Amino acid sequence: MIHDETRDLLQASPDAAAMTGITAADCADFPRLAGALLGGIAGNDGVRATVHAAYAEAPALVETSSHDISETARRNFEPGGRAGALLFSRGVQAVMAHRVAHHLWGQGDQTRAMALKSVLGRALSTDIHPAARIGPGLWLDHGLGCVIGETAVIGRDVSIWHNVTLGSTLTDSGPDRHPKVGDGAVIGAGAVILGNIRVGAGANVGAGAVVLQDVPDAMTVAGPRGEIRGPAGVRFAPERS
Repeated sequence: MIHDETRDLLQASPDAAAMTGITAADCADFPRLAGALLGGIAGNDGVRATVHAAYAEAPALVETSSHDISETARRNFEPGGRAGALLFSRGVQAVMAHRVAHHLWGQGDQTRAMALKSVLGRALSTDIHPAARIGPGLWLDHGLGCVIGETAVIGRDVSIWHNVTLGSTLTDSGPDRHPKVGDGAVIGAGAVILGNIRVGAGANVGAGAVVLQDVPDAMTVAGPRGEIRGPAGVRFAPERS
C-alpha cells in the first residue's frame, strides 16, 4: 500500500521526514496521508481536513489517485518509487488536489471546491478547474503552469508536461468550450490547445505547439500552427489487452 511505502521511505530518512512534516501516524492510511501532505503544502488545517474527509468517504477516489501515483512512478524514472512520487512530485500533488476539488464539485459543494482549487493552485502553481473531467493515470510532469479549463475532458493514461494550456478561444464562450484529450495522448511542454477540439487517442502534441483544430488519433502535431508531422512516436501509456 502506498501509505505503508511512504512510512518506510520516511523512516529510512528522518531528515526527509522532518522536511516534509509527515509523521508515522500520518501514514496510517491513504486518506490521512493525503490530508497531511496537501494540508502541509497549503499550510492550512482546513485543507487537511477537507482532503482527509474526501478520500475517507470515497474509496474510488483513493483507487484513482493510487493509479495516478503508480503511473507517475512508472513513467518518471525517479528514485523512491510510488512513495517518492507522492511526496516529491508537484504534478501528483496537483492532480490529487483536483481529484478532491472535482469530488466536492460533483457533490454540489462548488464554493468549497473553488476554495480548495484556489488555495492549492497558488501553492502548486497550477490552475485546474474543479469541473474538468480527468481520467485515471494522468502523469502531470513538473505540473508548473498547467491551466485546464472548466469543460476540458482528459482520457485515461495521458501525459502532460509543464506550462500546458487546455483553454478556450476568445470567440467561444459557450457551455462546451475546452479541449477533449483522448486516452494515452502525450502533450509537450508549453503546448497551447484551445477550443472545443479533440486531441486523438495516442496523439503527440509537440512542445510549444499551438493547436486550434482536431488532432487525429496516433498522429503528431507541432509548431505554431499545429501542423501534422506524421505518426506519433512517443507513448507512455501502458499496453492494454
